[in-house]
Amino acid sequence: MLQPKKVKRPKMHKVSYEGIATRGNKISFGDFALVSKEGAWITSNQIEAGRIAINKHLKRSGKLWIRIFPFFSMTKKPLEVRMGSGKGSVDKWVAVVKKGTVIFEISKTTKDLAFEALRLASHKLSVKTSIIAKEDVK
Repeated sequence: MLQPKKVKRPKMHKVSYEGIATRGNKISFGDFALVSKEGAWITSNQIEAGRIAINKHLKRSGKLWIRIFPFFSMTKKPLEVRMGSGKGSVDKWVAVVKKGTVIFEISKTTKDLAFEALRLASHKLSVKTSIIAKEDVK
């Protein structure tokens, strides 16, 4: 499970995922990519589930890059606790993903294998996604 090793302030203010991504929106390393079609918070568990789905399908035949990291902490107060008394403890870590952000990249594999692996990973995420190839983007 991904999470930062050390943060200056663990309890953060909420960050919006509305709008279009201006960074991290192009294929940089691989030949095929999974791109978000909407904004959302993606948890570290969802990223890990997508990574496992891709690696199981590729069977060590390709290279995978995870382009997002869950830096943002989400807090939660315990059940049946009265109002007030400060902010809750850190519950999970999420990545803020805007529309157009590249989530996963794959290279060194065939097009059919890469598209199927990315399709399986897209079912593990909480956002609508599309699969693109580097030669289509030019």
